[in-house]
Amino acid sequence: MRPLRLLALAAPFALAPRLEAAPTGAVTVAPAASPVENYAAREVRRYLFLRTGELWPLRPRIPSGARVERGASVVVCRRDHLTALRVPADAALRRRIAALRPEGYVLQTLGPAPRALTLVCGADDAGTLYGAYRLAERLGTRFYLHGDTVPDKPLRGPLPRLSETGAPLFATRGIQPFHDFPEGPDWWNLEEYRAVIAQLPKLRMNFIGLHTYPEPIAEPTVWIGAREDADARGRVRFAYPSSYQNTARGDWGYAARPTSGFHFGAASLFDRDAYGADVMRGLAPRPRTPGDCDLLFDRTADLLRGAFSLARALGVQTCVGTETPLTVPAAVRERMRAAGVDPTSHAARRALYRGIFARALAAYPVDYYWLWTPEGWTWSGASDEQVKATVDDLRAAREAMEDLGAPFGLATCGWVLGPPSDRSLFDRILPKSVPISCINRQVGMTPVDAAFAEVRGRPKWAIPWLEDDPALSAPQLWAGRMRRDAFDARRYGCTGLMGIHWRTRVLGPSVAALASAAWEQGDWARAGEPRDGPVGGATATYGDARIADTDDDPLYRSVRYDMTAYHFRVPDGTYHVTLKFCEPHYDRAGARVFDVKLEGRTVISDLDIFARVGKDRALDFDFPALAVHDGRLDIDFVHRVEFPCIAAIAVDGAGVRLRVNCGGPAYRDWSADLPTAPRDLPVSDFYLDWATHTFGPEVGRRAGAILAAIDGKLPRPAEWTDGPGGLRPDPRPWPQVAPDYAFVDRFAALMARVRGAGCRARFDYWRHTWEYMRAMARTRCAWGAYEGAVAAVRAMPDGDARRAAARERALPARAALVQEVRRVYEHLLATVSTTGELGTVANWEQHILPAMLDKPGEELAGWLGTPLPPEASAATAYRGPLRIVVPAARTCVAPGERARLRVLVLASAPLEDAALMWRRMGTAAWRRVPLGHEARGCYAVSLPAIPAGAAGIEYQVRVATDGEAARWPATAPARGHTVILSPPLASAR
Repeated sequence: MRPLRLLALAAPFALAPRLEAAPTGAVTVAPAASPVENYAAREVRRYLFLRTGELWPLRPRIPSGARVERGASVVVCRRDHLTALRVPADAALRRRIAALRPEGYVLQTLGPAPRALTLVCGADDAGTLYGAYRLAERLGTRFYLHGDTVPDKPLRGPLPRLSETGAPLFATRGIQPFHDFPEGPDWWNLEEYRAVIAQLPKLRMNFIGLHTYPEPIAEPTVWIGAREDADARGRVRFAYPSSYQNTARGDWGYAARPTSGFHFGAASLFDRDAYGADVMRGLAPRPRTPGDCDLLFDRTADLLRGAFSLARALGVQTCVGTETPLTVPAAVRERMRAAGVDPTSHAARRALYRGIFARALAAYPVDYYWLWTPEGWTWSGASDEQVKATVDDLRAAREAMEDLGAPFGLATCGWVLGPPSDRSLFDRILPKSVPISCINRQVGMTPVDAAFAEVRGRPKWAIPWLEDDPALSAPQLWAGRMRRDAFDARRYGCTGLMGIHWRTRVLGPSVAALASAAWEQGDWARAGEPRDGPVGGATATYGDARIADTDDDPLYRSVRYDMTAYHFRVPDGTYHVTLKFCEPHYDRAGARVFDVKLEGRTVISDLDIFARVGKDRALDFDFPALAVHDGRLDIDFVHRVEFPCIAAIAVDGAGVRLRVNCGGPAYRDWSADLPTAPRDLPVSDFYLDWATHTFGPEVGRRAGAILAAIDGKLPRPAEWTDGPGGLRPDPRPWPQVAPDYAFVDRFAALMARVRGAGCRARFDYWRHTWEYMRAMARTRCAWGAYEGAVAAVRAMPDGDARRAAARERALPARAALVQEVRRVYEHLLATVSTTGELGTVANWEQHILPAMLDKPGEELAGWLGTPLPPEASAATAYRGPLRIVVPAARTCVAPGERARLRVLVLASAPLEDAALMWRRMGTAAWRRVPLGHEARGCYAVSLPAIPAGAAGIEYQVRVATDGEAARWPATAPARGHTVILSPPLASAR
């Protein structure tokens, strides 16, 4: 191979490391520091190195009786080690430290600059680690699930003066990556799991939980079977077919398609046709033989053991679970019946749970097992028999847990907090030690369930949606929603706050907002207080329907539905309240059922308007003596089945006369419906900080303002269409749609002002993200134009006339559509940086394009009688710039581990060189290791093991073709990617 042509890196702010020069400070730890304390100190040293270019020595020990010198030093310690270090803390500082709650920390500068001492002191191991990462944030670093953001411009001069005390608002904070689609953890390998888990403490999070879908598309996260069918190491002797999403599998709207057939160069990103996580290698689309079924569960156990062992070492709690009532796989049912056991009996379920729990305990470290309530409960009712089945299943699980000595905690989760008839039912039947949790309804469009407020004396975890799957192929910004949900969760007394998601990098703002809101809710929280008007919901008007039992038909034709409350500020006193209802939509009983509360007291239970009076009939309720004592009249609606709805509200008393036509315009003396209370809370301050640290101070304010304006208001070019993130034809011409995407050009115009290689790379990612989103919308319009062109062709009789019309009208529209798809891929491939974007590519290839190009293309070719010409066919070759993708950039490795680094390359010409360049942190000379070629544009290499006591390694990846060269990360060679040693990993037991 020819020598690598080095890039001329233009980086005005590129760090110029003072490698191997005398450092100006030191990091000190206690003589008896725990593994996590030592890790926290190594992390402080790493981020000081990244910000200053200096590698400060780590003082692992201080001679007995010696004092820490008040020089340029950072002291990292747990509260109980403060005395041993003899830090010169005054009485006030010692009181602050003594008052720290679990996981809390203090950052304090002692002494004058430049010879000041910075103290990082935690209440416990977790608090010490969080304090270390908070110090890194105060030095300018920001953390996300996909990795770190370190400013390009180096930090010079003394460290900032600090006086900060931190304490979490929620005891449990974290993520719930959801299996089922390629955008999520279905495509995570050990590298991805460990990379994400290592970021959680940086975000000051301490939890990761995984859900497991049952048959007919069973997942191998949790094995279901008898205890005797798994050995003491968690290896299974009997299993059933299961799988994670892979390109050979056809479900959830994804058609099976070999990756070699992917378009516009995307095939280069995949090393095999049947692509999926490494546990699926050779087993796709799903294992068939009994031995292969066992193998997949064993591989998955190894994967989760490797991931969860790091989690436990870093103080991150782990959780797996299944749905309740337990779905027993067909093969297991048959095996039980053959042995004379009724799989539906309580004893059999208890025995199965013993097997599940015992095997999980042997297979990987786990802190909780959660049981997910039926998904159908979120939009439909549940019979008494269905609720009883779930309650009995929970009892069987509890008994099985007790049989095993409760080796880990039991919890609930699901799409709703509890059954539709009683959302807080589980609070009354489960021990108070069992956490109760749920994700928000309607894929996050609905706020945190207000029924959390009725659950008392136990852990309760709210789980907002960081993104939703209907729009999974498009970017989503929900920072304001995360603040709202965190505010509500705290208001309802929740002790846990997690986020459900699939992707990672594109969720950076939402993840950061959720993580921060779990620790601090500042001025923005004041905007979350209830205000006059409806909370959530939508409005609907039903034409000129005749409404029975009223002379005010227009008042009942419009309703607000799916709201959670109405609030009215009124003087304290006694009021006459009239609530007016009508069922304008359903024509059967049981389709819509809800409760109504006034001032926190249930006044209407299980209201089924149709069952009471039928469709299109007025139904009024009067409450003549409602006392208000807090200056606000609260009307709350509790979802039971489907969505609550109300037609009008009247309030009289204490000099107040309110008339509100809910969901409708002004009518007689009734006012129009009040504005909806915002679903999102203010985020201008958040995006100013986020954009400044992501793109640099030169554009931070302007970019932040653009992002704050579109947060929660982005157009949605994707929707659920036979699967997540689908597209549908848009019949509107593009000029009519274009104004919705005007922000894209405003954002892109800032590019010329961005300084620094890292800032430019991050800005480019988001510029291409918005360009990709706009290209999706343009593609929908082009698809709509194509559908319009072929509508007439389809209506014509077969023959020469149809062939001519297809050639003259449909073929040009098809070529225009293909051009728009090419534009989509130009920007999509420029964003690929994690497995999340790889999953988006798969979504296009397996879900969107089959409906948009493949089937219509076959139809058009049939009309023409010839294959489609090149301009009307999606190309396969890549024509973009040389790109390096590192899907999992880990920041720590286990002692003795040689971590695998996977490298994907997009290139329009064959590579002439591909290498890993590495050096020990703080040294100058790079060492070169060739990348191993696996297939197509996929390469891999093992990172060198980090010797005990070493600071860590720094590396970069370099590739070259005959005319181009590229480096990863963008800041290389001035600053590479750093990796340090993690604490020793925990065992499965």
